[in-house]
Amino acid sequence: MKKLLFLLVFCACAFGTMAQSVSESTIQKRENRKGMVLKEWNTAAGDKRAFLDRVTTYDEMGRKIEEIEYASYGQKWRIVFEYPQNSDITAKVVREIEYNDRDKVTRIRKYEYNDDGSKKCQKNYYPNGKLESVKTFEYVPK
Repeated sequence: MKKLLFLLVFCACAFGTMAQSVSESTIQKRENRKGMVLKEWNTAAGDKRAFLDRVTTYDEMGRKIEEIEYASYGQKWRIVFEYPQNSDITAKVVREIEYNDRDKVTRIRKYEYNDDGSKKCQKNYYPNGKLESVKTFEYVPK
């Protein structure tokens, strides 16, 4: 019984420390990305011309707010990320709006989270706002 109690306390402490370090890591990454625009370039084998592949834009808190994927003809798709109003640097995405190459909305995703910050569910909507599907997340310990 004492061994079991010790094991439970040890696991709880280890998990708490791990969760704290993940949160600190996320905060540090966001600190480094404040107001940044990241451009990714590709070069085909045997060709010296680089082409724009993806552009990711971060807000003044370092949170990803837009991602655009490009092809040789231009924009393939674009996703806009939204966070809760008046949220802090650790806030998670609550809504994503996906656009096609003609900048028309193709899908809307809304997220819900558990108290510990893990994803609870993802709801996918058609552009007209009608619910398309719901994805739920189940966390099973090893």
